[in-house]
Amino acid sequence: MPKQLKRKLKAYQTSLGFYDQAVAAPSMKAALEAWGASSNLFHQGVAKETDDPAIVAATMAKPGVVLRRPVGSDGSFTESAALPSDLADAEAKPKRKPKPSKRAAKAAPKPSRKIDDQQARKAAAAFEKEERRREAERRKEEAARTKERVRRDKAVAAAEAALDEARREHEARTEQIEAERAALDERAEAEETRWGKQRTKLVEALRRARA
Repeated sequence: MPKQLKRKLKAYQTSLGFYDQAVAAPSMKAALEAWGASSNLFHQGVAKETDDPAIVAATMAKPGVVLRRPVGSDGSFTESAALPSDLADAEAKPKRKPKPSKRAAKAAPKPSRKIDDQQARKAAAAFEKEERRREAERRKEEAARTKERVRRDKAVAAAEAALDEARREHEARTEQIEAERAALDERAEAEETRWGKQRTKLVEALRRARA
């Protein structure tokens, strides 16, 4: 197992399309790979490491698995998140932003970034297990593709061999027919020559008989 999988996992969060997405991964690079991102979302400012206890707990329970929730919501992250039913109405007619309360709310205390070591180890082990499962699935699919490719190559080779054999048989039969045709032409020509001579003699005999 690669060394990077042995590191402690961290929770990362981003927003893509209609969903907020979160994943527990050993690095930002691993998080980007899990999200299938083609660019560095962290450098673009649309992804970050999060220490939100709820997000950390949800992602550490399923390390390496991308969890989602409707974008902009504060619901729980799950593997299959449905869009809110009023999304279309919200897009067509955006709601007015509520006016900020005059009373300044007390700043919520920042959650601790520390993760229980035992929980982190379990999450890392689960992440490695998930990676092994994915790798086994990839090997299985590659083996199936290789088997199918070998089967197809054998079928093509057999079809080509059958075609070549049939072509050779056709050519041999055609050659035999041509030879027989040449012999028949020769016999026909000999018959015409014989008949010409015989007809000449018979016509001459008939002429003498009539004289």
